[in-house]
Amino acid sequence: MTEAQYLSGRLLLAMPGMFDPRFDHSVIAMCMHDENGAFGIGVGHVREGIRFHKLLRELDIDPGVAPDCKVLNGGPVEPGRGFVLHSTDWGGQGTVEIDGLCGLSASLDILRAIAEGRGPTHWLIALGYAGWGAGQLDEEMRHHGWFAAEAHSEVLFGTPFESRWTATWKAEGIDPALLASETGHA
Repeated sequence: MTEAQYLSGRLLLAMPGMFDPRFDHSVIAMCMHDENGAFGIGVGHVREGIRFHKLLRELDIDPGVAPDCKVLNGGPVEPGRGFVLHSTDWGGQGTVEIDGLCGLSASLDILRAIAEGRGPTHWLIALGYAGWGAGQLDEEMRHHGWFAAEAHSEVLFGTPFESRWTATWKAEGIDPALLASETGHA
């Protein structure tokens, strides 16, 4: 029997021609994956109609010195719930370190810290998440759905969102233009 491959801390890339159009060209920072299921934050697509300052104001937080950046579409599950992926130089209450990739926080404390200029060096904010039940992601990995890339924090924090899918493939040594949109069958 083979040991399960858990993907926490990896970047999950949607394969070309993926079966679910909601995840076309998706890059998902995998925060948790075990025998009970999986949880990740999408980092490759923007949530239209909302920017960071607007989100802060809706939460009664003065934007202060925070840049007015785009908010990412973290995934289709709980689309009103916010998450901050950030460098590990900030660790407030409730922060979880994600296996060599980044920190994950979902509290108002990190938003206040960013607005006040005392937050993490690198961060991005997303609304919603991608979630899978027990065994669901494992099954999708066996079909033509996902590729599990290594943890490339430089891509996560140093590459514009619209280029993260291509940049992650290239960091893996793969030219995405050469990928097939379906797998073969023997």
